[in-house]
Amino acid sequence: MALTMLNELLIEDPSPPVLLYQVSKTAKLDTLNYQSCFMQSVFAHFPEILFIHRTYNPRGKVLYTFLVDGPRVQLEGHLARAVYFAIPAKEDAEGLAQMFQVFKKFNPAWEKVCTILVDPYFLPLPTLAMEFPAAEVLPSAFHICKFLQGKFYQLSLDQPVEQVLLTSLQSTMCSATAGNLRKLYTLLSNCIPPDQLPKLHSYWLLNDRIWLAHRWRSHAESSRYFQDLEVTTRVLSQFFGTTPSVEQGMTSLLRYMQQNSGDMASFSLGLSPQSSCAPSDISPQSPKVEQLVEACIQHSLHTICTGPAAQLCLGELAVVQKSVHLIGSGSEKVNIQILEDTHRVQPQPPASCSCYFNQAFHLPCRHILAMLSARRQVLQPDMLPSQWTEGCAASLDNILGSKWSETLDKHLAVTLLTEEVGQLLQHCSQEEFERRYSTLRELADSWIGPYEQVQL
Repeated sequence: MALTMLNELLIEDPSPPVLLYQVSKTAKLDTLNYQSCFMQSVFAHFPEILFIHRTYNPRGKVLYTFLVDGPRVQLEGHLARAVYFAIPAKEDAEGLAQMFQVFKKFNPAWEKVCTILVDPYFLPLPTLAMEFPAAEVLPSAFHICKFLQGKFYQLSLDQPVEQVLLTSLQSTMCSATAGNLRKLYTLLSNCIPPDQLPKLHSYWLLNDRIWLAHRWRSHAESSRYFQDLEVTTRVLSQFFGTTPSVEQGMTSLLRYMQQNSGDMASFSLGLSPQSSCAPSDISPQSPKVEQLVEACIQHSLHTICTGPAAQLCLGELAVVQKSVHLIGSGSEKVNIQILEDTHRVQPQPPASCSCYFNQAFHLPCRHILAMLSARRQVLQPDMLPSQWTEGCAASLDNILGSKWSETLDKHLAVTLLTEEVGQLLQHCSQEEFERRYSTLRELADSWIGPYEQVQL
């Protein structure tokens, strides 16, 4: 089964990747080393800082994902920075040494690696130091952040305390100055029970060498960096970490890479057509193609929608044109992320999205338009309700043409918030429900007074 799946993957790949694997006597995948031509090119251009993430499988196998990092890396897409996948036979000195040696054999630029970022519990440090003698090995800011988040949840702290710690952690990670790190360290010392404090390894916050590798990022860059890694690690966990079959998990992950990373253009790396391993007549990221796709979408909006509706959607398209990230797609739904917002798109007519704009106006939002742009499609009449189509909504022109209504805006905001709170209350434990309901009860009483029965 492993041989069949992986060989099919090789046949489907338009550019032959590096794919080395061994199977056991029971035809189970024992070791694997994978690197596409694009991944190899990315590492050759940005070899200075290597980020290593480990994903464990229910069968006990571990996937090592190598990603490039550092100020020079400006790649779009959540897996665009991934440059190598490897599954060692065993996670011991011999198995890892063999894995690193294969990586070095196919990547001569390994000698330029200066820094390697790993999770704090990366035990085989001697092996890593031996294979990369010139590189400095440091705990990564991302892994430390995830570690502390997990500990906060495990300690079952009071809700206000937990929220303060999580907010402070997020703020500090996006601005990791020495002063902010010291404040977070002091906050942990004051809020965490003394017998539990050593388990948090808060001294990491005072190790300035760790944070120098991260501090160069601005607040916005740090936010995008953590968000990008969060999605990347979730994708890895989704395909490899939750599937009992290692072979099926890797095949699904690599097929996802082919389908969603195939449009990573060589232009972003400054590569010439000769150095690209996946030549094509025209790149999906070519400015001329993008302009043509956007012009077609604009035309379809003007043709199908009413004037006011088209103006609303064109405002959403303006945001899409500045920054679009297609996270992934499935048979029925597409996950779209634009800057800080992540929402779920239902492309089947009538198209819908979980964002506020679509829920409030039932019009194609920036996420739906991003999906259309990524797929090089245009708006179709059956993708929006009939009341918004040209010729069917004369009465709406007066409404949308009128001045902005603060009351209506507040009503829409409150309605959306009410729905979100209702969903949270329905999907929590009884104990958590009582706590949250009590908080809402106190808030309502403080606004209106306990002498009136306020229905929540």
